[in-house]
Amino acid sequence: MTMADTPTLALAAAAGAVLGAVFFGGLWWTVRKGLAAPQPALWFLGSLALRMAIVLPGFYFLSGGQWQRLLAGLLGFMLVRFIVMRLAGPLIGQDRLRGKEAGHAP
Repeated sequence: MTMADTPTLALAAAAGAVLGAVFFGGLWWTVRKGLAAPQPALWFLGSLALRMAIVLPGFYFLSGGQWQRLLAGLLGFMLVRFIVMRLAGPLIGQDRLRGKEAGHAP
């Protein structure tokens, strides 16, 4: 790897972050809409198919046959995952797992 590869890897990481934003943003939107839908299974399956149809070819073109670019893209993708998890807040019922009800124990 040379210094000339650094901008290419940074662009690959940024493109992976965009793919992550599309994937996890779409998942967040689907959960919000799907839970109120009369047929939530169609929302979730359709959303999964659409998100995968965008992300998988995106990673294929992003990598350009180079594992370094694919790895940089995956790192950007996972970074967005952590950001979305932080912004989305705790899961329903997770307060019980954190010991919020621990004061009721003998």
